[in-house]
Amino acid sequence: MSDSRKKTTWGANNVAFWVIVCIVVVIDQGVKAAVHEYLEVGVLVPDFLPGLIDLYRIYNTGAAFSVGEGKGILFVALAIFVLVLFSVMVWRERELPLSVVIPMASIAGGGLGNMIDRLVDGAVTDFFSFHFWPSFPVFNVADIFVTCGCVLFVIFYLRWENAREKEGEE
Repeated sequence: MSDSRKKTTWGANNVAFWVIVCIVVVIDQGVKAAVHEYLEVGVLVPDFLPGLIDLYRIYNTGAAFSVGEGKGILFVALAIFVLVLFSVMVWRERELPLSVVIPMASIAGGGLGNMIDRLVDGAVTDFFSFHFWPSFPVFNVADIFVTCGCVLFVIFYLRWENAREKEGEE
């Protein structure tokens, strides 16, 4: 490993993974609790972030773009699978950089947050709506963590794999 890249320890990665998963779930569920308390279902609150985000609380029994409407048990199983897969990857791969662990934990935490909604309410609470793109699906905090986590995971995982291949050639 080159001196320019920081190496995290295996134990630190495991702790970081689970702490981030828990933080994501707490943020997601906390925001959703506030939404349940202060935002009526189906009532538009314009300009939460002026010109960018409106608030509009709905319940979604599918995934993004309402794909898989009514297939909640499938999405619960998927969330459990991802959580187990990523936790095993972090547990087994001792050289995994923190830049890969953080997005994995964000994805797992977001999936767990939405899974809690499905198990408790039978549907996911969504409430962010793009003001400038009204036909875009309404989404929530967990969705943001999952989406951003996926993008960052692909970028940093491929970067890490590329660096490992280069080190193997040397």
